Amino acid sequence: MLFQTPQGPRDLSVAQVFVAGWTGRDSGQVQHHIRELEAIGVAPPSETPLFYRVSAALLCQSDSIQVLGPDTSGEAEPLIVRSGGRTWLGLASDHTDRKLETHSVAHSKQACMKPAAGTVWPMDELAGHLDRIEIRSWLLENEAWVAYQDGTLAQILPLEDLIAGAALPDGAAMLCGTVPALGGVRAGDGFSMELHDPVRDRTIRAAYRTVSLDIVT
Repeated sequence: MLFQTPQGPRDLSVAQVFVAGWTGRDSGQVQHHIRELEAIGVAPPSETPLFYRVSAALLCQSDSIQVLGPDTSGEAEPLIVRSGGRTWLGLASDHTDRKLETHSVAHSKQACMKPAAGTVWPMDELAGHLDRIEIRSWLLENEAWVAYQDGTLAQILPLEDLIAGAALPDGAAMLCGTVPALGGVRAGDGFSMELHDPVRDRTIRAAYRTVSLDIVT
């Protein structure tokens, strides 16, 4: 995949994609969220964090994705890419089928494309201030953008720990979990997200629309 880096465009090979789940740094909040989802039929994870595998073809750089039915939604997540012996930080949306999630979280992850921003930063440039990186998203509801997520990477397990936990190899990418949704998880007609580095004063942004396909039975 072609990404813009501070040193110019770079083609980063991505042959495997992981999606890390249940990665909140506050274990009490993670357990509370597990109980909330269990109440609506989502089976609890076998362990936390958990590293799901999805098709590498799902990671895309698109401003529009097609989904099946109205019950899907995105989540802004830090994206780790390991390629050519280097580690990069970017931004992607773990767009997920929420109805299918009650049947199988693993299957729900595979059901939707994972739109990614076209920019990455070298991880070695972020040493010492990763927890200060800000992550936000907005949901398009009734043709208006409303705040959906607002937090920092301090709310997510340290990225180096997640890389080690997944044994993330070269040529792989991983979506690293997210911060809570304001007002609860819900669908929208579009999704916008950003990752902001307040130390270097730079921002990665991406947005996409969702096109819902009819479910034929």
